[in-house]
Amino acid sequence: MNPLKQSFSWWCFANRGLDPATLLRTARDIGYEGVDLIEEDLWPEVVNQGLRIAAVGGHASIESGMNLRENHARIEAELRANIAKAAKWQIPVLICFSGNRQPGVCGIDATAEILTRLAPEAADAGVTLAIELLNSKVDHAGYECDRTDWGVEVCRRVDSSAVALLYDIYHMQVMEGDLIRTIGEHHRHFAHYHTAGNPGRSQPDASQEIHYPPIYRAIQQTGFTGYIGHEFIPSGDVKTSLAEAFADCRRTTDR
Repeated sequence: MNPLKQSFSWWCFANRGLDPATLLRTARDIGYEGVDLIEEDLWPEVVNQGLRIAAVGGHASIESGMNLRENHARIEAELRANIAKAAKWQIPVLICFSGNRQPGVCGIDATAEILTRLAPEAADAGVTLAIELLNSKVDHAGYECDRTDWGVEVCRRVDSSAVALLYDIYHMQVMEGDLIRTIGEHHRHFAHYHTAGNPGRSQPDASQEIHYPPIYRAIQQTGFTGYIGHEFIPSGDVKTSLAEAFADCRRTTDR
């Protein structure tokens, strides 16, 4: 099997002692192939350093998202503009958000409706619209797409290869656990993964309750060809943290 492609989330590692060009070059030299959630003004530098922009935000915001029809006109405009940018810069994934729950209302219908309208345009551009699974217990109180089944149901209703999920392993450990079984059952709906240790979104190492080696192997065994994006807060030196996370994943999946 081919090794998993790895990326890292910019917001976790930027402004921690390395200027942007040095951070990108360091990641490339370690072996990373992409970077997530990096500001648009740095996209040219990503390309200059030989990396790919793996995933960026598709619209605002986490709290005010697709589950409310009153947000649809704004979000459609934002996503259409960003689909065009993603096509130009060869960005494979635009991250989307359900928004927070509304009392007495299930937002699956509204979320599926807007994504159904946008899916053909995204497909034509070679872009995947990936709803991020986030925990509502610790980090994002009230967020509606906080369970895998909720996101999978949206994907089933839209029924397009251009609409999928960002399976954030940290967030789903907080909410439901059962990570390897979930990956095995629903991987066809997962376009991108994020990692971090739990608790505290720390380095995904042996000090955390999530044991990543079998998770990486489970993802690899599905034939996944997208990116594993490391989205944890480094506890020490940025270079060391990036290198250790990369090596842990590569060592596991090279066996």
